[in-house]
Amino acid sequence: MARHPVGSGKLFRVYAERLTVPLRWWVQATMLVATFWLASIVAFPLDLAWIPWTVTGLLFLGIAAGLASYGRAQVAVTDHRTLVAGPAEIDLDLVGDVVALDADQTRSTAGRDADARAFLVLRPYLRHSVKVTITDPSDPAPYWLVSCRRPERVVAAVEASRTHG
Repeated sequence: MARHPVGSGKLFRVYAERLTVPLRWWVQATMLVATFWLASIVAFPLDLAWIPWTVTGLLFLGIAAGLASYGRAQVAVTDHRTLVAGPAEIDLDLVGDVVALDADQTRSTAGRDADARAFLVLRPYLRHSVKVTITDPSDPAPYWLVSCRRPERVVAAVEASRTHG
């Protein structure tokens, strides 16, 4: 199988992009925690006021850890001729066409035209993606669909890595 976990070795990135969550998600999470705190501070008696503070603090830490973890995924093309997408990487020798998709193409490829065997690294806050055709016969995924902010740059980095590798 072409897909395997990303190693811890240092690699030079021809192109790299982290799929961080947008600021509005952090603001919404903060407002959710503030709403929970306000509702709970009113519900508890004054001598138990430490409970809402503690629970709210734990809730905030949990949500912050979740958002940070979700936004940790990255898309990269390395100088070792590999494409990294979230938790996986693949040698460019096992990759066919790499196509930049706009918002409508991404929506249809992830929706009605989707193949259940595809490997997906999708983020709902990113409208564009790249579709990477897999040519490895031992890999069950026919393609990867990977969200990114600059799909044209990912395609260009893959092509540059192929020609210079």
